[in-house]
Amino acid sequence: EARLVESGGGLVQAGGSLRLSCAASGFTFDDYVVGWFRQAPGKEREGVSSIVTNDNSTNYTDSVKGRFTISSDNAKETVYLQMNSLKPEDTAVYYCAAGALLPRLWKVANEYDYWGQGTQVTVSS
Repeated sequence: EARLVESGGGLVQAGGSLRLSCAASGFTFDDYVVGWFRQAPGKEREGVSSIVTNDNSTNYTDSVKGRFTISSDNAKETVYLQMNSLKPEDTAVYYCAAGALLPRLWKVANEYDYWGQGTQVTVSS
């Protein structure tokens, strides 16, 4: 059974940092696109970043470029999202997702096959 489990969320002050982890199991991790999405109350789910696990190519949405870094440890089947210089507008539930999709479609949530349960990130001002 394919499974994604996020961890690392929490409460942090503006300007602080958090590192989210997404641990995968039950599928061939090293041949997938893994994406991080977030959803704030009353807003649509938004693609934040993605990584192609077999070549480590990455994508970021404009609002997080220069602040967030995605990485993959294929031996541990885990993808990380390092979030620095956090802002109150980064507050959301963060989800990781994995799928055998074209990397250029990384922001399209419906293209992903598997989803984690989400982890809350709250940034106070």
